[in-house]
Amino acid sequence: MSAACTVVGLAIVSEDDRIADAAGAMPASLRNDADWRRFQAELDKASLVVLGRLGHEAHANTKQRPRMVVSSRSSGLERRSDAWWWNPARLSWADALARAAPQGGIIAVPGGQGVFDLFLELGYDAFHLTRAHGVTIPNGRTLFSGLSANRTAEAVLAGRGLLPGPAETIDPAGPVTLTVWRRVRSGA
Repeated sequence: MSAACTVVGLAIVSEDDRIADAAGAMPASLRNDADWRRFQAELDKASLVVLGRLGHEAHANTKQRPRMVVSSRSSGLERRSDAWWWNPARLSWADALARAAPQGGIIAVPGGQGVFDLFLELGYDAFHLTRAHGVTIPNGRTLFSGLSANRTAEAVLAGRGLLPGPAETIDPAGPVTLTVWRRVRSGA
């Protein structure tokens, strides 16, 4: 059995819950220095960073953080020169975690959409939802699949048993806010 882990999602979204444009790239309108500093600080705390293949390929691991790439291009869990490669269709999360992060700790999940959806099913302990107010990305990729004007990221997180903390303005000029959603533990 592996040590205790805390799974933390991390995302910046537009006003319309988008994380990327129609081509899957993060637009400049979502880039924010204050958010970037906080995001990097959260990744620095992590025992393991879990992201999708496209994000892995687009963002070099310059800080050499322990990384796991979610990909159907893996036979289960493989240790490659650049990261652990995990195929959830072939190996359970518990088994992958026991091998990739046996020491436990914080498991940071910076996405993309397929990985965010996967961990909705596996369970987040917390989700850092940063919002760039006034930014919209028509036809962009949503944080979670199935979001619409009637089904927001906040509604999905609440539906999975997470409760929001107070919104914190991290860049008044943006404006950009951060709300940390946390799982409510029974008996707590």
